[in-house]
Amino acid sequence: MPQDKIDARIDLLLRTGRLLMESGADTPRIMRNMKRTAAYLGFLERDLQIYVNINLLMVNYADGEQSFTKFKRCNRHAINMTVISSVSKLLWRAIRENYTYEQFGAALDEIETRKPNYTTWQVAVGGGFACGGFCIQFGCDWPAFVYASVAAILGFRLRMYLNSRGSNNYVNIAVASFVSTMLAWLLGVFNVLGSSTPWHALMACALFIVPGVPLINFVSDMLTGYTQVGITRAVNTLLMVLAMAFGIAFAIDVSGLDNFVRDLTMTPHHEYWEFSLAAAISAVGFSMIFNIPRRLLWVVAIGGVVAVCTRNIVNLGPSTGNIGLDRGLIVGSFAGSALISVVCTWAMHWFHTPHHCLSIPSVIPMIPGVLMYRALFAIINIHGVVGEVTVAMHNGIRASLIILCIALGVAIPNIFVRRMVAPKREKKLLKLLLERVNQRNL
Repeated sequence: MPQDKIDARIDLLLRTGRLLMESGADTPRIMRNMKRTAAYLGFLERDLQIYVNINLLMVNYADGEQSFTKFKRCNRHAINMTVISSVSKLLWRAIRENYTYEQFGAALDEIETRKPNYTTWQVAVGGGFACGGFCIQFGCDWPAFVYASVAAILGFRLRMYLNSRGSNNYVNIAVASFVSTMLAWLLGVFNVLGSSTPWHALMACALFIVPGVPLINFVSDMLTGYTQVGITRAVNTLLMVLAMAFGIAFAIDVSGLDNFVRDLTMTPHHEYWEFSLAAAISAVGFSMIFNIPRRLLWVVAIGGVVAVCTRNIVNLGPSTGNIGLDRGLIVGSFAGSALISVVCTWAMHWFHTPHHCLSIPSVIPMIPGVLMYRALFAIINIHGVVGEVTVAMHNGIRASLIILCIALGVAIPNIFVRRMVAPKREKKLLKLLLERVNQRNL
């Protein structure tokens, strides 16, 4: 095969992987789609080596006579479920409809340059109301829901503006969380809507920053053997949460509400229709942040309701004055995420979209953002008082276990189903490739 043709095909392969990595796909999905792309491009798997890092992709092709190695950097990282879904559909369409390599490259260009599904203000409003939905899950009333949403909308829009100006991402997170918390504090001070839980808004107003997708991808990567990428995702997530905790801690210090993070109760006492409404709002809001296709918003809203209500039924109970099984937050989070993952293994065929594009936005409302920054807040504000380290460790361990259970709940059913589906997918892929070869030979 001529060198220029091999070089062009490797470039298409790397571009496919880069689109997926920059859009927030987990490493197993990136590898799976790159291997399918390689098969479409005519590369034999035994002659191909693929290396995936969060900031760099490498492909080596050696057929015994010649060897080619090419790299491609991944510079931008933003969750974009539409891109992930579009790339997956493109691979099957290119094989089924016998795309030329030029057509495949043009389709990649179209996916990469496609306008987002939502404007910046729509994303900010969606993310803001998602934080308000979180606030309801923590036990606030509906006036406090408005306080949390307004503060989050303005803080989120500020972060988006700072990102567009090229400022450091972690600095932007700290500034946005500081501004959101201060706005929530001011709204609580004036309390024009007469909320009985005005300070709950401070717990939820910055949760648009919590990196739920990287957290779930980190666990998925570690479970599937991609340790290096998983650790990189974990470190990036820790830095983001630390920046958020710093901004919140600084705002709390300025406002003088020294004890709200440690002492304010998070036990809700709402009706289940209120939990359902808040979960749907949060799921849709985060879906807009993740650029989910508009046609799937109602699907994700139902998924959020199923996940959160299942979590609450298992978690809450007589000990907290609620209806439920009283099994605790950790078990409840696993039950909610596992159930929605099982449902999504069927729903992804109904709606023709990847599993993670449905399951992850549905479980994001269960991410324990408050426990994460409570742990870091306690560490930042250690004064040598007895019990401070215990409080920090307690919140940190609970948050870690909940995240692990959510990720396991999402991943395990998908892994089991994929093992059953994978042979059929491989046969389908082989059949389409053979049909493509036969068409070219005619």
